[in-house]
Amino acid sequence: MLIKPDGLVKSLTGDIISKLSETRLTIIGSKIVQVTRELAEEHYQHLKEEKFFDELIRYIMGEFHTKRVLALVYEGEDATAKIRQVVGATDPEKADPVSIRGKYGRITRRGVFENVVHASENSKEAEREIKLWFRPDELVHTIYPSEVKNVTIDRVFWKN
Repeated sequence: MLIKPDGLVKSLTGDIISKLSETRLTIIGSKIVQVTRELAEEHYQHLKEEKFFDELIRYIMGEFHTKRVLALVYEGEDATAKIRQVVGATDPEKADPVSIRGKYGRITRRGVFENVVHASENSKEAEREIKLWFRPDELVHTIYPSEVKNVTIDRVFWKN
C-alpha cells in the first residue's frame, strides 16, 4: 500500500498507520520513495487509457503536494481484503466516513481525487506492486521466490 503525497503533506502518516493497525497485520517493509514517471506509469499501467491518466501520474509523482510517497508492505491472513476495508472506496465521497479515504480524502475543484492512500485490489495485484516498489532484500523476510544475481552497479555511499 502507499500513503500518497497528499497524505504525507497533511501529516497523516501516523493516523493512517494507526488505523491500519486495527487489521492486526504486520508491516514487513516500509520506505519513502520519490516517484519517477517510469515508476508511476508502471504502477498505474491498468489505467493508461483513462482520460485522467496524466493527471494521476502527476499526482502520484507529487506535482500537487510533495514529491514522495510512503510505500508499505503488510503481511497476514486476508491482508489485501482487510486493508481495502479500512482504506475505503476510491472515491472519497462514496467511502465510509470512518474509513481512511472517507475521513481524509477529498475531490478538488479541479476534479482530482485526493484519496490519501493506495491499496492493492487483490493478492495478484499486490504481488505485482510489491515487486515493483521493493527489492526482496528490503523486506524483513522473503515472501516471493527470489534469486541472487551477481551484478556490478554504481552505488552511492556516505563520505567518510
